[in-house]
Amino acid sequence: MKRGRKTNEANSSSSEDTTEKESKRHKVVEKKTTVVQSPDWANLLQDIILQVFQYLPLLDRAHASQVCRSWNQVFHMPDLWRCFEFELNQPATSNLRTTHPELIKQIIKRHSNHLQYVSFKVVDSSKESAEAACDILSQLVNCSLKTLGLISTARPSFMDLPKSHFISALTVVFVNSKSLSSLKIDDTPVDDPSLKVLVANNSDTLKLLKMSSCPHVSPAGILCVADQCHGLRELALNYHLLSDELLLALSSEKHVRLEHLRIDVVSENPGQTQFHTIQKSSWDAFIKHSPKVNLVMYFFLYEEEFDPFFRYEIPVTHLYFGRSVSKDVLGRVGMTCPRLVELVVCANGLRPLDEELICIAERCKYLSAVGLGECEVSCSAFVEFVKMCGGRLSQLSIMEEVLIPDQKYSLEQIHWEVSKHLGRVWFPDMMPTW
Repeated sequence: MKRGRKTNEANSSSSEDTTEKESKRHKVVEKKTTVVQSPDWANLLQDIILQVFQYLPLLDRAHASQVCRSWNQVFHMPDLWRCFEFELNQPATSNLRTTHPELIKQIIKRHSNHLQYVSFKVVDSSKESAEAACDILSQLVNCSLKTLGLISTARPSFMDLPKSHFISALTVVFVNSKSLSSLKIDDTPVDDPSLKVLVANNSDTLKLLKMSSCPHVSPAGILCVADQCHGLRELALNYHLLSDELLLALSSEKHVRLEHLRIDVVSENPGQTQFHTIQKSSWDAFIKHSPKVNLVMYFFLYEEEFDPFFRYEIPVTHLYFGRSVSKDVLGRVGMTCPRLVELVVCANGLRPLDEELICIAERCKYLSAVGLGECEVSCSAFVEFVKMCGGRLSQLSIMEEVLIPDQKYSLEQIHWEVSKHLGRVWFPDMMPTW
């Protein structure tokens, strides 16, 4: 009897323990379920919200800022306003996206001192949009920009403005931004005096200057930048601004090694532009100082204007011909451009480029990218060209119409032969891909 009573008591105690454990487990589950079902979004850490906002487009970010006070505070944190692109056009005449005027007012009022990486994109050709960009620039008196870009996707725009109005607005940024490292201002009325202001306030920090189609800048103006901005690593300009003095200034011991130099050689009216010649000694000094520089040259010339070019060895690495170029010029390219890495020929005419391509393959040992547009080359010569260049041709864009079948190869056979020498499957293009 005693044994039975003890057994019953033990069973009863065990049952009570189990019931108590089950009760606790249900409470824990209910508590967890409650937490999952009712998250408190307003109490998320601001650092987490900030990270989320940084991935959102501006409009979505603005909508999210209306969720609660905490999110609205994050919306105005300086980190979210360091980088901004103003898109400007006239809504009355364009359906393209534009930055809302009220948002611009809010930025000027609350975030102008936070802006560091700014670009102005004028997406129409109206003078009013360019004036709006200048008005915003002139109000950035408390800013300290690191990068500035003025971009016109349609001409004219900035060039339509009174020169004094544009220069005045730009000078505000140059004077107040003491650490400007990147400046991109194409198709603008910037001039030599404004570049002197730029140098006077930002000579120690400027690393990139991209300035094409700025007719009021002279070789002396760009030379001033090179003479004083010894940290300049990337430079893009029109050929008329290039001089022996500029190359020598970029080659001085005080100057850092240039990493990227882009030269646009452009002629709008055939026969009316006189192109000067750069001395070989200047190129030699330049490449000795910056042996790893990428020298990019874009040619938009007519055939009769190429005479001053490719007469002696130049250190060009990337070469683009945007208009028709003669067999003679392409033959000279093979003889004078041993550092060539990329070659794009928009058009040539109806004379096959067999010998010229073979010469380029023989002399340009670093060539890795080629594009041919409205040109002609025999299938045999093309296969020989690819065979000589081998697997280093990482990009090969040739229109099918360029290739002329001959006794050795047909169009159906050539892709197998070219693929074999490239080490990968290759087919001619139906249209240019550059």
